[in-house]
Amino acid sequence: MIPTLDKRTRSLLLTLALGVFAGALDLSVLSPALPAIGREFAVPLGDLSWIFTLYLLANVASIAIAATLADRYGRRPVYLFCISLFAAGSALAIFSNSYPMFLVARALQALGAGGIFPVATAAIGDVIPLEKRGAALGAVAATWGAAAVLGPSIGGIVTHLLSWRWIFMANIPLATWVFLRALRDVPTTAPRVRPPLDAIGLVAMTAGLLAIVAGVTTFNPWLGATGAVVLLAFVLFERRIEHPIVPLSLFSTPQLAKTYGLELLVGILEGSLFFVPTVIVAAQHRNAIEAGAIAALGALAFVVVIPVSGKALDRIGSRSVLLLGSACTAAGLAIFAFGFTSLAWSIVAMLVAGFGFGALLGAPTRYIITNAAEVDRRSTALGFLSQALIVGQLIGGSLAGGLFDAHHHQNAGFREAYIAFVVVAVLALLLATQLDSRARERALARHLSGIAER
Repeated sequence: MIPTLDKRTRSLLLTLALGVFAGALDLSVLSPALPAIGREFAVPLGDLSWIFTLYLLANVASIAIAATLADRYGRRPVYLFCISLFAAGSALAIFSNSYPMFLVARALQALGAGGIFPVATAAIGDVIPLEKRGAALGAVAATWGAAAVLGPSIGGIVTHLLSWRWIFMANIPLATWVFLRALRDVPTTAPRVRPPLDAIGLVAMTAGLLAIVAGVTTFNPWLGATGAVVLLAFVLFERRIEHPIVPLSLFSTPQLAKTYGLELLVGILEGSLFFVPTVIVAAQHRNAIEAGAIAALGALAFVVVIPVSGKALDRIGSRSVLLLGSACTAAGLAIFAFGFTSLAWSIVAMLVAGFGFGALLGAPTRYIITNAAEVDRRSTALGFLSQALIVGQLIGGSLAGGLFDAHHHQNAGFREAYIAFVVVAVLALLLATQLDSRARERALARHLSGIAER
């Protein structure tokens, strides 16, 4: 993986990567199984969307809780709990005899999976030296990208040859192996003195985020507004107590605040990828397999670039990587916006955009957070990053759907939606220019490492 690291550290990275792979795979692997699940439980196609909506909602809650607890009680116990919860949800899914029971199983899976990535990233920041941290983050993030590419194919093959339940059966031995490895490999890294847990703040933050995400997902402005009010009250409450669950200094640090804004924009851009096969089928009259293959080219480019961009972080810094990623993404989406009726231009667009997304997603923003956040707040800071990405994905999906429906002429709606995504990519490019230089980024990381050692 990263040969210059010692054997124990490489073993840790493999353990973390396997956990991330398991959690990420479970979101994409079910796509081809939806018709079979709908038939077995006699559920209309429209209601099947709750399989993914509920998964995202539970992810938001899990990230907030797991990230906070990992900073208080150490990485290992929280990571082990998340893996165990993921396995328990998988077991329940196997034996589900009704759709509500299956949705409960998915929620349990998501509660476990949501905490895996931020806790794993925080553990990397604790253990990996600064000069190798970007490559390590890129290696682990690559497994997340690989899951996104392999998931639909694996799900389709397993569902066709066996049953959709076998998809979840494979999670049990994988989760067990990760659990046993984590017992040995994952560090605890817990503070010696723990302040009182801000339970009120934790509940308010989780409730507010859930309401906002649910409002965006269900197009309910009142629910979203309620969530915003709850979060405002949460911020006011956090400013008044001695030991807040969310250190507001995270948002007063310019580098961190810019990174959260950038991750939100990246999430919106990721929403553009969800609709690529739909646009190709409608505009070029190709079948789903052909459209999926074209979209898969972008995903493959994305997976190839992720580890490369991770290594580049150590050499040229996060700002340069994110600038290149934003520029390629903008160019690729612009090509698609004006060339989606052409097979050749669609392929070019997916490759260019795929390279761009490979430099935007996964490692770069997490690299910034691990370098700019204090050690005892690192997991919490990374949790907010994951939440910003999810909220962005939901906004991006809603943006595309709204613009598609706003035009009577189908292709005009497609073009306008992807032009809007180009604008978002340009905004991401402009925001990336405001990030710290490589020299300043490294100086801050060394300063924070020195404080942690003292």
